[in-house]
Amino acid sequence: MKITLVKKILPDGSPCRKCRDVENQLRTSGWIKKIDEVLEAHQTDPDSPGMQLARQYQVNKAPFFIVERENRKPEIYTVYLKLVKEVLEPSTNEGRQ
Repeated sequence: MKITLVKKILPDGSPCRKCRDVENQLRTSGWIKKIDEVLEAHQTDPDSPGMQLARQYQVNKAPFFIVERENRKPEIYTVYLKLVKEVLEPSTNEGRQ
């Protein structure tokens, strides 16, 4: 499984407030170690990697997560707590069996 975090970067170069909050929650909880890639969606650069993914997956919220699992379509999560409940917590429990 691969998890990509896409965060929005404002014109002044700083991450949006919600993106900053989610990234802090990821670090505090330790879930950041499960994030394989972090890409930026620069508001001033429509060709930035994050903006390209936002267009590709038709996502207009930030931050968002792309979860890729073998032989499945990528899943998009725009709600951090839903990602934790449906992806991160179950993946930790699988290792305990």
